[in-house]
Amino acid sequence: MENKLSKGELIQAPRGTKDILPEEAVKWRAIEQAVHEVGRLFGYGEIRTPAFEQLRLFKRAVGEETDIVSKEMFLLQPKAESKEDDEYALRPELTAPVVRAAIEHGMLTGQSDCVRLYYCSAPNFRYEKPQLGRLRQHHQFGTELLGPASPLADAETISFAISVFRKLGLANFRVRLNSLGSKESREAWKNVLVPYLRDNISKLSKDSQRRTETNPLRVLDSKAPEDQEIIRNAPKILEYLNENDRKHFGDLKLALSEIDIEYHEDPLLVRGIDYYTGTVFEVTSSDLGSQDALCGGGRYNDLVEQLGGPVCAAVGFGAGVERLLLVLDKLRVENAMATPTQIYVVAQNEIVRPKVFEIAQNLRDAGISALFDQNNRSMKAQMRDADRVHTGLVYIIGESELASGAGIYKNMRTGSQGLVKFEDLVPAILTED
Repeated sequence: MENKLSKGELIQAPRGTKDILPEEAVKWRAIEQAVHEVGRLFGYGEIRTPAFEQLRLFKRAVGEETDIVSKEMFLLQPKAESKEDDEYALRPELTAPVVRAAIEHGMLTGQSDCVRLYYCSAPNFRYEKPQLGRLRQHHQFGTELLGPASPLADAETISFAISVFRKLGLANFRVRLNSLGSKESREAWKNVLVPYLRDNISKLSKDSQRRTETNPLRVLDSKAPEDQEIIRNAPKILEYLNENDRKHFGDLKLALSEIDIEYHEDPLLVRGIDYYTGTVFEVTSSDLGSQDALCGGGRYNDLVEQLGGPVCAAVGFGAGVERLLLVLDKLRVENAMATPTQIYVVAQNEIVRPKVFEIAQNLRDAGISALFDQNNRSMKAQMRDADRVHTGLVYIIGESELASGAGIYKNMRTGSQGLVKFEDLVPAILTED
C-alpha cells in the first residue's frame, strides 16, 4: 500500500526537536571549538558514547524515583523476533554512560589515579514538555573527572565550565553552590527532613507524598507549585554537615574565591539526579530569565562503585548547548562566532570558468574558504550572490585578466580594489586577516 502525502502536506521535524541550519551551525561550531580548546588547556580527553544504553544503567545510576527515569525516558521497542533480553533507552544524560565506558574499558584500573574526560555537543533525549532552550532532543557538553576527592577537583570542574563561557565572550554569570554531604551527613539531615515532610504530607503534591517515603531528597527538587513553600521552609543540609564535609565545602569556596569565580550558597539546590553526593552546583545567567541555568553538576563519589567499578571519587558537569546559544544570541556575542574570511571568485564568461574553478580549489587547499558560481549566471548575478552570502572579498576574472595572469581583487567592506596576480592571491587574503 502506497503511503503518499496529500497535496500540500508536509512532514515536519518531531515536536521538541530542531533542525540546525547552516547559519546556526556556525554558532554551534564556535561553541564546540571553545570546548575543545578548553579541554586541551585543562588536559582532558574527548569521549563519545552511544546514543542508547541498557535501561538498567539509568535506573541504577540516575534513580527510579527521579522524573528523568520515571517520566521522561524514551524507551526503545525491540522487534518481536528479537532474542535480546535487555531493555534499551535513548540516553537522557551523559554521566552514567561515560562512567560505564570508563569502567568497561579499564580506564580506572591502575593506569592513572586521575582520568579527565570531556564530551562535546552530545545529544540527550527526554520526553518532557519542550521549553526555552530545552528540547526533547537537546545537546550538552561537559566533563567527568574520575579519581580525585580533593575540593580542588570540584573547583577545576567549575572553572572548566566558566572558561568555556568566558572564551565565548560571556561575563554575566554566577555559581549557585551547595553540598549534599557524605552518607553520614545526609542520614543526619534525613532524620530531620522526613518527619518535617510527614508533618506537611497533606499539603504536598501526590508525587512528593510518595517520594517522602521512597526518596525524600527528590521532594526538594519538585517543581509543583504547592510544594514550594514547604521546600523553602525545610531543614537545610548545610546545618547537618559533619566536620569533613564542612571542611571540603569551605576549601572549595576558598579555591573559587582565589580564581575570582563569584558564587553564592543555595541550601535548596539538590539537582534532579540521585547519584550526587557532596558538592552540587549550577552556573546561571540572568540573561536567560526565569530558566536561568547554563550548566549544572557536582560530586558523585559512589557512582563508579555502584556501576561495578572500583571505589572512586568523581565530579563533573553538563551544560546545555541550546541554552548557551540563547544567551549568546540575546547578548549579540559575535566575536567568537565570526564566519571565517571568504572570497567569491567571479567569472566574467564561460571561457574563464575552468580557471575560476582552479583558483577556488587552490584557495581551499591553502585553508581559505572560497566560493564560485556553478550555475553559469551573469557577472551581476554572481556579485549579488557574493553579497547575499556575506563574503568580504571578491576576485574577478575575465579574458583580459586570464591573459595577464592577474585578477581584480575587491574588498567588499572597504570598497578598495586592485589587480592581484594569481600566485599572489593567497598572501593577499592572509594579509586581510
